[in-house]
Amino acid sequence: MADNPVAKPLLRALARERNAVPPIWLMRQAGRYLPEYRAIREKTASFLDLCFNPKLAAEVTLQPIRRFGFDAAILFSDILVVPHALGQHVTFEAGEGPQLDALKEPSAIERLRPEIDHVELAPVYETIARVRPELPPSVALLGFCGAPWTVATYMIAGCGTPDQLPARLFAYRHPQAFAKLIDILTEASASYLVKQFAAGVEAVQIFDTWAGVLPADEFRKWCIEPVARIVAGVREQIPTARIIGFPRGAGTELPCYLGAVPVDAIGLDWMTELSFARDQIQPLRTIQGNLDPLALLAGGAALDRATDGILEAFGGSPFIFNLGHGILPDTPISHVERLIARVRGHV
Repeated sequence: MADNPVAKPLLRALARERNAVPPIWLMRQAGRYLPEYRAIREKTASFLDLCFNPKLAAEVTLQPIRRFGFDAAILFSDILVVPHALGQHVTFEAGEGPQLDALKEPSAIERLRPEIDHVELAPVYETIARVRPELPPSVALLGFCGAPWTVATYMIAGCGTPDQLPARLFAYRHPQAFAKLIDILTEASASYLVKQFAAGVEAVQIFDTWAGVLPADEFRKWCIEPVARIVAGVREQIPTARIIGFPRGAGTELPCYLGAVPVDAIGLDWMTELSFARDQIQPLRTIQGNLDPLALLAGGAALDRATDGILEAFGGSPFIFNLGHGILPDTPISHVERLIARVRGHV
């Protein structure tokens, strides 16, 4: 049976239509909290090997849909496949997270390819093509990329850092070189998202996980402007592309972000105050979020209170229920089931 986009609750929400029951999906919904995911992960030599194995990556993408019936599947991959496709060495070490050949000096940027290599990313596009026909008719397929600032923080530091200090210092000390890196990532990300749409995704999310560490002027320069260019680049080729922005930690800069970046929806982190978002953000865009992942981990009455507060704040307008960041690996499956029942049973 052919897909009917009108019948997909998530796509309706992105079109600024209110669903009687808000659609729900969770960031990192395919991951270590699922035993079926852990079983597959044990079969692969590394996390990156899993990302580049279309058969297994498609299976992992579909696992949470089969178990929970979410309203969207999100492509199983990683934001760091983009630097990999630009020629930077990327590995994932067990217990240590991503490891990259750090860009410590401005001259190191010359080692990168000027354009993204889509041959390197062919397995990702094949994963999308495998997943799309396996989804129920009401479930949308999401693609994604990392925002240039967030991806650059890993490329420069060579790993994840608690404060993104290496990238922040690099941007201050070498602004021209940093701008060149951001330009490369901006063009690469737009091209990558266009290819994802061509492969079959129906909407995409741009993750700017570390947006909140920047002061206002730097936030506008390195977060707002590049993402606005990505959106423009994607829409130049796909005018109807549905795009979600997720500038984690943006706080009171959110109205500024939305004034410059024409995304269809804005993902909110759990630190965003509900009344501020309802009064100043929701009139501008569809809201997505913003349950604290720790409330989901805690479960019980704490989870119920937090869930009800979000539904009461945002449920009267177009809204997508999600977490304020990714689901934590220790989260019990029963808590996820309780959350979904609460959202879908809310009147």
